[in-house]
Amino acid sequence: MNVRFFNKLKIGYIYLLCTVNLFSQNQKRADSLKFVYGSGEYNLTEFRILSRISESETIPDSSLYYANRILSIAPNTYPKDSSLLAFHLGYLSKGNAFQRKGKNLEAIESFLNSLEYAEKMGHESSMAYLQISIADTYAMMENNSNAELYYSKGIELMRKGDTHKEKRDLASALLNKGDWLFSLGRYDESLSYFKESDSICDQIDFQLGKAYNLGNIGLVYAEQNKHDLAEKNINKAIVILEDLEDYYPVSVYLTYLADIYVSKANIDEAFKYAEKSLNLAKGYGLKEQIRDANLKLSELHENAANHEQSLDYYKNFVVYRDSIRNIEAVQGIANEITERQQAENELLLQKRKTQRIILFATLGVLILIGLLAYGLFRRNKFVQATNKIIAAEKERSDHLLLNILPEDTAEELKEKGRVAAKKYDDVTVLFSDFKGFTSYAENLSPEELVQTVDYYFTHFDSIIDKYGLEKIKTIGDAYMAAGGLSFDNVDKAKEMVLAAKEMKDFVTQAKTDTHTSATFDIRIGINTGPVVAGVVGTKKFAYDIWGDTVNIAARMESNSESGRINVSEDTYNIIKSDFDCEYRGELEVKNRGIMKMYFVNC
Repeated sequence: MNVRFFNKLKIGYIYLLCTVNLFSQNQKRADSLKFVYGSGEYNLTEFRILSRISESETIPDSSLYYANRILSIAPNTYPKDSSLLAFHLGYLSKGNAFQRKGKNLEAIESFLNSLEYAEKMGHESSMAYLQISIADTYAMMENNSNAELYYSKGIELMRKGDTHKEKRDLASALLNKGDWLFSLGRYDESLSYFKESDSICDQIDFQLGKAYNLGNIGLVYAEQNKHDLAEKNINKAIVILEDLEDYYPVSVYLTYLADIYVSKANIDEAFKYAEKSLNLAKGYGLKEQIRDANLKLSELHENAANHEQSLDYYKNFVVYRDSIRNIEAVQGIANEITERQQAENELLLQKRKTQRIILFATLGVLILIGLLAYGLFRRNKFVQATNKIIAAEKERSDHLLLNILPEDTAEELKEKGRVAAKKYDDVTVLFSDFKGFTSYAENLSPEELVQTVDYYFTHFDSIIDKYGLEKIKTIGDAYMAAGGLSFDNVDKAKEMVLAAKEMKDFVTQAKTDTHTSATFDIRIGINTGPVVAGVVGTKKFAYDIWGDTVNIAARMESNSESGRINVSEDTYNIIKSDFDCEYRGELEVKNRGIMKMYFVNC
């Protein structure tokens, strides 16, 4: 188990709780705020709306521009208190922008300037948050002496707070410092911080913080070879995380439990937890954990001298490590290309033979004139037949390529042998998965499992194709599609919702269909925004899309309900005149904070 990898996961999440970001990054919000700012019709002070634009910008350089704009107007802002606040927010936004660019020294300098103005205003809560942000940045730089200094200062200030939010921030800061101490191998100290943080989480009923503290306490005990205590705490963390549906750390903890049982020489239990981790990761499409669980099972089988099983799991590990999707289809393309090359080689060989025939015919023209005519006739017939073979093979290869890549991307790949990544500003992304699929799949043979998935996904493919949308990939029982990847974004959000309704209706109809005994309920989530699209790799490639829009679409699906279509606020603003939508309110979304969501009624 890679402890540092897992520590990164925890630090990254809790860091989001502590950092003083006023608004989450959202380019549509940033663009909307810029429009309002340009119109001059806004109720906020100029530096406040500029601060919101900077913190909402997804492009760090653009965020930095608006942060500098705040600092340029700050000296002329009145009264004095407002000027101090403008400088404070300007340097804070500048620090966040530099941190996102990976320029940690510049980030720290900006945070320190922001801290200076917070001190002038006497805002102790802002001072505390900034000191934790500075400490986190120093920890990333492995500047441990300064990290310890600022963690101590920030936590000391936070201890003065008495509100629910202030206590939650203190618990998060203590957890951050404990993580940092754990990474340095200072286990007794880290355990003390985790336990204090856990106590505060109990007081304010902060369940997510409690789960991470219990898990971290378990990790410390594991490093101290107190395996029973480690197992007890990690299992408690898993129970809470499963209740919160935060499955990524659950899968990580299960793999860690497998390591614990290996150290206790209880191989059967180690296998049980590793296999449970793999099944959970597959059920929720957790690609990194599918990779790690396969590697762990490969190691366990190798240690048990089950070499054939070890090799099988290692092959699966390699597949997910290299982000390979649709391997059989890609290999099929390679086979088609090989067959075409063979046909071309045969044509070249025949041309050479024909040239020799022509040479011999020229030397013996009087005797071999008939043979020459016959040879030419055969040559023409062969060329025609071979050209037909090449054309047919090319058509098959092109068709197979279009099943994997969008048309423009496929053409670029054939012409240049590579595909440049492209940014699309307005793409609608859909995620779906089946409720109860994992438990159902455990009782199926591999053949029956493939047949069941194929039955549903084949129909989904037809629906997506009907509306001119693009299927991106499938992971386990999850299905992902997108619209707007050809710079033709007209009505793509509307068409995606229509496709989602047909998918939901088909799943409902399948319950009465005699073609399959496997019936499920489906959850669907949709979001609209900018993405980056491209091809991963140069040989066994896979087309994929990335960006915050994709992550939010996945969150819309995980926060949906059985038989419902859940859309984000951005998608709702596009489709609200075409569909009857039900406002769900502002819901807490993992790693995203509060977001507005809507059900499409159908």
